[in-house]
Amino acid sequence: MTTATQESKKQVENKELKNVVILFAGDSGDGIQLTGTQFTNTSALLGNDISTFPNFPAEIRAPQGTLAGVSGFQLHFGSVNIYTAGDHSDVLVVMNAAALKANIKNLKPGGIVIANIEGFGPKNLELAKYPKGDNPLKNGSLDKFNVYEVDVTKLTRACLEGSGLGVKDIDRSKNMFVLGFLLWMYNRSMDPTLSFLKEQFKKKPELIETNTKVLKAGYNYGETTETFTTRYEVKAAPMPKGIYRSIMGNQATAIGLITAAKKAGLTLFYGTYPITPASDILHELAKHKNFDVKTFQAEDEIAAVCTAIGASFGGNLGITGSSGPGIALKAEAIGLAVMLELPLVIVNVQRGGPSTGLPTKTEQADLLQALYGRNGECPIVVVAASSPSDCFQMAYDACRISLEHMVPVMLLTDGYIANGAEPWRFPNAKDIPEIKVKFATRKNSVIENGDGKIEKFLPYLRDEKLSRPWALPGTKGMEHRIGGIEKENETGNISYDPDNHEFMVKLRQEKVDRVANYIPEQKIDNGREKGKILVLGWGSTYGSIKTAVKECIDMGIDVSHAHVKYMNPLPKNLGNILKNFDKVLMPEMNNGQFSKIIRDQFLTPTINFNKIKGIPFSAGELKAKIEELNK
Repeated sequence: MTTATQESKKQVENKELKNVVILFAGDSGDGIQLTGTQFTNTSALLGNDISTFPNFPAEIRAPQGTLAGVSGFQLHFGSVNIYTAGDHSDVLVVMNAAALKANIKNLKPGGIVIANIEGFGPKNLELAKYPKGDNPLKNGSLDKFNVYEVDVTKLTRACLEGSGLGVKDIDRSKNMFVLGFLLWMYNRSMDPTLSFLKEQFKKKPELIETNTKVLKAGYNYGETTETFTTRYEVKAAPMPKGIYRSIMGNQATAIGLITAAKKAGLTLFYGTYPITPASDILHELAKHKNFDVKTFQAEDEIAAVCTAIGASFGGNLGITGSSGPGIALKAEAIGLAVMLELPLVIVNVQRGGPSTGLPTKTEQADLLQALYGRNGECPIVVVAASSPSDCFQMAYDACRISLEHMVPVMLLTDGYIANGAEPWRFPNAKDIPEIKVKFATRKNSVIENGDGKIEKFLPYLRDEKLSRPWALPGTKGMEHRIGGIEKENETGNISYDPDNHEFMVKLRQEKVDRVANYIPEQKIDNGREKGKILVLGWGSTYGSIKTAVKECIDMGIDVSHAHVKYMNPLPKNLGNILKNFDKVLMPEMNNGQFSKIIRDQFLTPTINFNKIKGIPFSAGELKAKIEELNK
């Protein structure tokens, strides 16, 4: 005989999926970024490959309920290799009408919409600019999707009734209800989030209790409601063995900088001024004082870079970071570092411009600024990261080049990879190359005069890399001027001699050019070494290009992909690679800046494919362009 309890138990179907794209969207005060981050971390712990795309408004307190105030977090996770946050979402979770209106265009036909009913009242519909009396949940416009209406706000308030909290405080917890339900829907454990809540609110136990209660209520809602009868399972991805963590680009940059300082045996000094989207590098570095990291928030961008130059002069690893507007303000001081030939790493987390532009959106438009955006002939080394985890390697290499060649290096990332996340496998310390730093300890030349031979220190006497010696201030007999006026060759004395100036200008350029002898040669990332189409990219376009090229190769299209990380100087063999292809397609999130460099240096007739919308390329639009070129 069947008991009443058994009769009422919900029948749940379990489906296995290879990959899923979920987009969480709502007001910036709805905790959307936290919800997405916690679901991401849980998925990473389960061994899924992941890629994320946080997308939030520029205003600190954006107008609630409006299209301008919508905050989003897109997560692509799977049991297969993931390279992008996904072109279109399978599931769209919306907390209000504006979130739906802003994002419904990116939901796949047949996709799932989970809508918070409370966010679709008359006022919300008006703020989202829907016609009066028109509710998208009722007018049939969503018929091609699977729509589930959940009164998240009401259920959260019911859960915390009698808690003593006000309505506003209770409503802040509704993101935990959504997270709990999604964890149920995709067979994820609540344990990682419960641990996070205990750590996050360890000084406020009442918040641990309320958020835990709402999280479990959301999970139990999935268990008990008759509306949802399907759960999904996404197994672990076949990734190389090792210890992994989910890492954001800015975190990876900070860890790469710390690792370089430790390998070099130097104190890390980070002088900066807060700016979106670079500020999290400061926040991350400030957590690691135990690794001999010193962080300094200056009064402005100019002071920030000058403190970093001073730190390098004093024998430390001097680093500064900003975004495009701040880099513009640092330009004169970067020129000083070029003139002094001191190690300096400048991190530029690019964003939409010009001026304030789109401060929370992504762009690749600072490449020419990095190469030429200073007065005079002022060459520096420029490198670029291609993904969140790659920020670690490229930050490390930026430091290595700067220290070993005594030259400023700019590292380019951007808002997409700085705030995005993916799995990162911890490297073994023994596999990380050493960084050789040698301070001058004795005089390096002998000069004859009427009284005989005299030993002297020449601060601009060079080695085979054209690097000058690094003398610590206060070292006896090794004094030299540090001003920005042109230096005399070898002595470093002030010089207005025209021939000396031209010689020094060309010498500084040659020093940067010689770095090409100490960087890896360019490789083909995917496809044949010679063929019809080469997609040549740099920076954060990597994932979209890789996905599109893989799909095109599977279709039988003769296409290859090369991704450049060393932007100045370029890899020595890049020109030869370009000659091996009939067409060179260059996708960039700018107006064709890298294409100008390639045409200038190699006379290659590149095909520009530009997108300047504050959002990354989709793999689909790149695939369509490759198919067009293949005709």
